[in-house]
Amino acid sequence: MSEREFIPLSIAVLTVSDTRTPDDDRSGDTLVERLEGAGHRLGDRRIVPDDVEAIRAAVLGWSRDPGIDVVITTGGTGFTGRDVTPEALEPIFDKRMDGFSIVFHRISFEKIGVSTIQSRATAGVVNATFVFALPGSPGACRDGWDGILAAQLDYRHRPCNFVEIMPRLDEHLRRGGLSA
Repeated sequence: MSEREFIPLSIAVLTVSDTRTPDDDRSGDTLVERLEGAGHRLGDRRIVPDDVEAIRAAVLGWSRDPGIDVVITTGGTGFTGRDVTPEALEPIFDKRMDGFSIVFHRISFEKIGVSTIQSRATAGVVNATFVFALPGSPGACRDGWDGILAAQLDYRHRPCNFVEIMPRLDEHLRRGGLSA
């Protein structure tokens, strides 16, 4: 069997923070370095405040943009009053990816032990676009990218990966919606 060709994706990065600026967004920088280093393209990058509507608007906009294949958010996954990324994203998921959080916590546990329970990392599909919500630390972004996303966003990864199913993510929409 021949080796598959790499398929570069267009990935948008959203930093969720009330305090970060483009000059000190180390988590966003980490994700951009990782995705570009892997051969993908940065489709867009923004910083929005910890606000449900701002987060949701950015992700929904990208999910409707045919030039964006994947969205990765960083920040807002903790338990403080301003941490609202899961509340913004989970209601708009067409399908939730429970395994992402499970694997993320397993990887994180190896690095930071039980402190991993302070993260509500989540993922799902919005308008046939994969959306991954990572914690706001550079270490968590490295763990999420290196331990999960680098392989799953690489068409060459076997036995399966997200890239090979991307063309079929909107099957329910083409059939007229989700059926009960």
